[in-house]
Amino acid sequence: MKRRTMFGLMAAGALGLVAAGGAAAYGAHGGGRHSIMKRMVAAAIDDALGEAKVTADQRTAIYTARDRAFAALEQARTSRRAHVEEGLRLFEADQVDPAQVEAFHRQGDEERQRMREVIHQAIVEAHDVLTPVQRRAIADYVRAHRLSHMH
Repeated sequence: MKRRTMFGLMAAGALGLVAAGGAAAYGAHGGGRHSIMKRMVAAAIDDALGEAKVTADQRTAIYTARDRAFAALEQARTSRRAHVEEGLRLFEADQVDPAQVEAFHRQGDEERQRMREVIHQAIVEAHDVLTPVQRRAIADYVRAHRLSHMH
């Protein structure tokens, strides 16, 4: 793989991770913020795909990957509440059981790893349906817009 393509893929992956991480962070707090973030991420993806002039079939494949990632993030958002409750239960106990605390941490680590894998898979699927020119256009889009989305 050429160096430029690799950097473009990494840039697109970084945007995807930042966007998904932001969606997860906003979603973890409940309310309607997660749906607002989801719409913002979807709009950014649409804009990038528009810049890349993707075909309808490519767009469908990328939306499928995106929707699978959104569904996994939503599931993580709902399970996060139970995880927080478990942490509070451990905190309220008369004595801290190191084995339970370790299991609690392991569960959180496993969930974060699962999210990384889902997002990574979505990025790979998007990469696989795009041409090198389209990937470069998306990488350029990310370079031009990434700072404005992080503030």
